This record gives sequence, C-alpha cells and structure tokens, in this order.
Amino acid sequence: MSFGLEFTNNSNVVTIDSEFARLMVIASGRYAPTEEGGMGSTTYFARAATSQEPPLVFVRPDTVAGIAGLSNMSLIGSAGNWTGFYVRAYSAAAAQPNGRYFVGAFAAQAVAQYGMRLWDGTGKMLFDSGTPNATFTRAFQNWTYVKSDLTDQGLYRNYYSVPFNFPQNEFMLINNFGMKMVSGGAIPRQLYCTWDFSTGTLYAVTVAANNPFNFFLPAVFAKQAV
Repeated sequence: MSFGLEFTNNSNVVTIDSEFARLMVIASGRYAPTEEGGMGSTTYFARAATSQEPPLVFVRPDTVAGIAGLSNMSLIGSAGNWTGFYVRAYSAAAAQPNGRYFVGAFAAQAVAQYGMRLWDGTGKMLFDSGTPNATFTRAFQNWTYVKSDLTDQGLYRNYYSVPFNFPQNEFMLINNFGMKMVSGGAIPRQLYCTWDFSTGTLYAVTVAANNPFNFFLPAVFAKQAV
C-alpha cells in the first residue's frame, strides 16, 4: 500500500488497510424452525446486507445427540438488499434446523453511532466500528467416499465424509451447499450436508438420477472476531 491507513496486530499481520476489504459481519443471531412442520427455517437478518454480490452465510448447528443436517439453502432478497435466508432440515429423521449464524460481506456498512469508518479510493466502505470482521479458519475437500444407496424415488444417493470436530466458535459456509451440482445427466445432483456429533464426522450427501462418484466441493469455515 503506497498511501492510506494500515493497522497491524501483534504478529505483524495487516488487519485493516485502505485497499482491501475484509469479511465483515453484517448481522448474526439464531435460526430456528418456522415452517413445514419444523423442517424449514426462514431467518431474517437484523439489518439487510447492502452488498451487490450475495453475502456469505455461515452456520453452527446446535450440538445434538444424533444427526443435524441442512439443505436447500437460498438467500432472500436481491442485490443491494439481502434480507435473510432459508434452509431445510436434511430429513425428518434428523434434528430440526436450530443453531447460530452470521452473515458476512466483503464490505462494511454504516452501522456505528461513533467510532471509525474507512473507505477505499473508489468510495467503497471497507471498515465501520459497528461491523466486526470474521476470519476464515480452515477449508478442506479431502472427502472419503462412504457408500451409495437408492432413495424411495429410485435416485442414487452418495455419502462422503471427513473427520471433523465442530468447535462452538467456528461456523461453516452454507452458500455452496445450496447449489446444485453437475451430474452428467438431465437432473442435477442435489447437495446436502450433515453433522454427526456423536462420531465427530461431517458428511456431504448427493442425490442424482445417475451416479457420478467424484466430489471435490470445499467445506469452508470461519469465526467471528472477539
């Protein structure tokens, strides 16, 4: 950076500067069942995310004795006014959608009553005292294929796993698990993620009319600054 403002922490890592946006926490809270007999959950943010690009939603499901899982994630709103998100429980046999979330964007919003704000050279707000930052903690895509079976509709269902302990202060990005994947056929692969807290295992589950085995979608995690 040739000019502007720059902060570094005790480890000499740049935490704020005048050129690059960090992942800022726009809103946080809890999600809970709201519809579909406790299977579906619609959550509205305390404040809308005003980014043009879709914001990133990270979740930490409540720890349960069995399986917790989410699917069908979608954002509510449109560019400049993202107001919430929807998720659905993995199945009727899994836990209902309960947990904590935060929504982040690579831009700050004018929230604080006092403090500091920082813009880049184009006028984009990079920092505001009322929107704390989040930090990416880890990502992996070294999934192990476990098995395949058939759904009641005769579709192939594949299971992939990775050992994973889910700390209370870590959240998983779910935007990418709301996407459909290419299957090599007319019907795209549906995608689900589940957590087995009793065995410390994260699962990805795909459902499609044919049965491709390759799976490389990354699981991405972050935590809020404290």
